[in-house]
Amino acid sequence: MRQDRAMRGPAGRAAIDPFHVMEVMRAAERREAAGGEVLHLEVGQPSTPAPSKVIAAAHTALDREVLGYTTAAGIEPLRRAIAAHLEDWYGVAVDPDRVIVTVGASGAFVLSFLAAFDVGDRVVVPSPGYPCYRNALTALGVEVVDLATTMATRFQPTPELLDTLGPVDGLVLASPSNPTGTMLDDEALAAVAAWCRERGVQLVADEIYHGITYDRPAPSVLGVDDTACVVNSFSKYFSMTGWRLGWLVAPDHLVDPVIRLAQNFFIAAPTLAQHAAVAAFACHDELAANVERYACNRRTLLEGLPAAGIEQLAPADGAFYVYGDVSALTDDSQHLCARWLDEIGVAATPGVDFDPTRGHRWVRFSFAGAVDEVAEAVERLGQWRP
Repeated sequence: MRQDRAMRGPAGRAAIDPFHVMEVMRAAERREAAGGEVLHLEVGQPSTPAPSKVIAAAHTALDREVLGYTTAAGIEPLRRAIAAHLEDWYGVAVDPDRVIVTVGASGAFVLSFLAAFDVGDRVVVPSPGYPCYRNALTALGVEVVDLATTMATRFQPTPELLDTLGPVDGLVLASPSNPTGTMLDDEALAAVAAWCRERGVQLVADEIYHGITYDRPAPSVLGVDDTACVVNSFSKYFSMTGWRLGWLVAPDHLVDPVIRLAQNFFIAAPTLAQHAAVAAFACHDELAANVERYACNRRTLLEGLPAAGIEQLAPADGAFYVYGDVSALTDDSQHLCARWLDEIGVAATPGVDFDPTRGHRWVRFSFAGAVDEVAEAVERLGQWRP
């Protein structure tokens, strides 16, 4: 029996789709290793290091701290700093005991999904959307209910769209969204949150791109619904992807379940990163300069992609992505991205990562990199012909 199990390979729950952007990154690394040039528009991470005060705090912690395990919820100074940040940005008082520090936002999603949903529950995931929501829920035995959004709703869910799905148990909401960069305004966010609350639908809100917006700040679900799970991260605005640190603000009824799960699955988030991250909230001037660079790159893409035959673009309210319709060039975005990398050294992410049904006509371009690199990539795309 044991031999049969071993020969069958991984269990069915592991038979999920790959995260395609990682495959693009691997192909780009192979090209670079062979001496080829790559202009990176595929990577959804800042090209800048952690803020200087965070790095200094890490050095201090290395010198002074034992750096053993912390409690599963995270060190108290960091949880208090996160709560103070939430009150400063959104005017919402959050009890630090509701803040759980996690192994990146990814850990926060796994903990939220495990605490809030059971096997067989139906959870809505809008598409296009971040593929790991869909893949993680599927691995946990949850039924993913695809909600196809369009430009007409700015690629965001609405109560009217949600009404078409029948009974559901949860909704994953991203604002600003990956890959589209669109976000809900105060009124639209309140309407979706009210729809969930009135029907007993657990809302899980992804707010990891807050701080990276261009015309107005992103409103938080915390301001309209204290029963939602709200996920954020130090990876994007705070430019700390490799530090693997995020946080979850859990509703009161899920705090203890989440902590018990965290104890058993992760023990704790990385200790060095926790001590260093306390300093991140004193770095807004440095981080604002990053956002200014993103804004410059955003303009470059929005103005330059139409010359490359990519005219229909999602309105990029926030994050550092432009999602473009490439149907004038191809009906196979994976093949197109492979050609771009091979022929002109531009790496971009095929839309099938974010929308398995319609993503073959779309590509995501990340503009988190250097200004000159983004400008050069757009010039090459404009000169390239299929």
